Amino acid sequence: MDADFLAMLDDARSIAGIPFHINSGYRTPAHNKRVNGAKNSSHLRGLAADVRCRNSSERYLIVAAMIAAGFNRIGIADRFIHVDSDSVKTPGVAWLYA
Repeated sequence: MDADFLAMLDDARSIAGIPFHINSGYRTPAHNKRVNGAKNSSHLRGLAADVRCRNSSERYLIVAAMIAAGFNRIGIADRFIHVDSDSVKTPGVAWLYA
């Protein structure tokens, strides 16, 4: 995992004031394929994490903390929040997972 990414993630955890349970961090190419990850997944470079959220209150705390910590690429799903700091991808985006 990228040290700068991890420092930002730790800052976000502190801001949120709740534990972060990481569902997915670094992925090997084989694991990424098994979980149907994107071919250019930021997980493959240690620049992404999926943080579990159990309800809408946690989802709000996590997203707000990620933004406050400086993340500008956030994916929102029912059970997790994806965040990455991949500088080769478009910044200032948020998306929903179906």
